Amino acid sequence: QVQLVESGGGLVQAGGSLRLSCAASGRTFSTRHMAWFRQAPGKDREFVAVITWSSTTVYANSVKGRFTISRDNAKNTVYLQMNSLKPEDTAVYYCAGHYSGGFTNTRSYDSWGQGTQVTVSS
Repeated sequence: QVQLVESGGGLVQAGGSLRLSCAASGRTFSTRHMAWFRQAPGKDREFVAVITWSSTTVYANSVKGRFTISRDNAKNTVYLQMNSLKPEDTAVYYCAGHYSGGFTNTRSYDSWGQGTQVTVSS
């Protein structure tokens, strides 16, 4: 299992940008697919983006063209660059390490960070 700690959340105005970081520890980081999920109050946790061990990426339609996921295996860190933020992006954002199964399913991940709050004001 990979231990994950998110950072970089905060309050930003609509149209602004934030970069989230997820610091990982563990022997298998470089060979794991890593993802970002988010959860708004009263809502289910939803898939945002994933980056595979080979650095291919998949995005939720709601963030496509605005968010970019990347990883730096030398630093054991995954990032989420969020541009053109909208109020509907407001949520707690979680970093997750993939275990098995489909990329967009929370059940496919066995490592989770504590979450970092992103609030986008209008």
